[in-house]
Amino acid sequence: MLQTLAISNYRSLHDLVVPMGALNLVTGDNGSGKSSLYRALRLLADTARGGVTPSLAREGGFQSALWAGPERLDRRMLAGEVPVQGGPRQSSVALRLGFAADDFGYAIDLGYPVADSHSMFNLDPQIKCESIWAGPFLRSSNVLVERRGAMVRRRSGRSWELLEANLSVHESLFTQVADPQRIPEVLRLRETLRSWRFYDHFRSDRDAPARQASLATRTPVLSHDGHDLAAAWRTIVEIGDSDALAAALDDAFPGARVYIEPNEDHLSLKFHQPGLLRPLGAAELSDGTLRYLLLIAALHTPRPPPLMVLNEPETSLHPDLLPALGRLIIGAAARSQVWVVSHASRLIAALREAESCTSIALEKQMSRTTLVGQGVLDAPAWYWPER
Repeated sequence: MLQTLAISNYRSLHDLVVPMGALNLVTGDNGSGKSSLYRALRLLADTARGGVTPSLAREGGFQSALWAGPERLDRRMLAGEVPVQGGPRQSSVALRLGFAADDFGYAIDLGYPVADSHSMFNLDPQIKCESIWAGPFLRSSNVLVERRGAMVRRRSGRSWELLEANLSVHESLFTQVADPQRIPEVLRLRETLRSWRFYDHFRSDRDAPARQASLATRTPVLSHDGHDLAAAWRTIVEIGDSDALAAALDDAFPGARVYIEPNEDHLSLKFHQPGLLRPLGAAELSDGTLRYLLLIAALHTPRPPPLMVLNEPETSLHPDLLPALGRLIIGAAARSQVWVVSHASRLIAALREAESCTSIALEKQMSRTTLVGQGVLDAPAWYWPER
């Protein structure tokens, strides 16, 4: 389980260290930085898939993703005593992301390449360093694997062993070095990051993939667009916790039943409610009902991930469904670490009732995202690797 998430110089996240628990609830006003925090988690997951540079490109490029304020905000600037202004840079441009988990910690540092007059890609970010360590925060004595530029080495007793000297500076070590015998930590972290699961705004419009029949294939993990809803539901019935699935449905829609109808090599979802003479197909369901069924299937997966991230799951749902959604999410947090970004007051109130809930309230101070109530001495210990 992740204990700490750290971000530096990414959009409004100038310098943020966030404590995490089993259930993490991210709240705040519009523009407070909730989406940036969510994107930072996605960027960390992308490091294990070789996609961190393309992901930054999709956000408008490295320069667009960087903190746009001054390198340092001193006390007088924050108090409004002097205008916010920049000056000569004291250190190199660095966008840094990292986390510490129960067993290992990881951090990555991206910056600009050395200018090359013959290249048209001088704004393309390069990975300057990466570090994997044991324990709650980085110390020189607990570093296990260290990457600087094109070179990566691992600790071997009291000395270091060079593993590779010609890495691509545009891809993480996770996609270039993964020897299960010599460096099992890299392989383990890579697989952990790849198994993080993100659900962001299931489509529920007339042409939504979830309204179509699913291919009849065992589906322990619901896809991000929900096109395999019927197959995922049936998989839970056959190899998952079918009683919990039925209870979650009854909690939101008392007396309702869902069953899966086979049709040659496809499966169709049927939804039956008391008072109706026939069941409704997925194409006939309201947006809110369809979205809620998708959330039930996602959160009752027979293959729980180490981290599940839900971005505004209340979208399209009737407010009366939100307490049930809260109970659904709290139940999922007993099987996976869960991260929820929400605006909905009823969902927020329901989630805060859980003992496992860690409330992460964000606010903006001088365009910089901070945690409400977190003083200088309240943040978890965190140190970035040196280039």
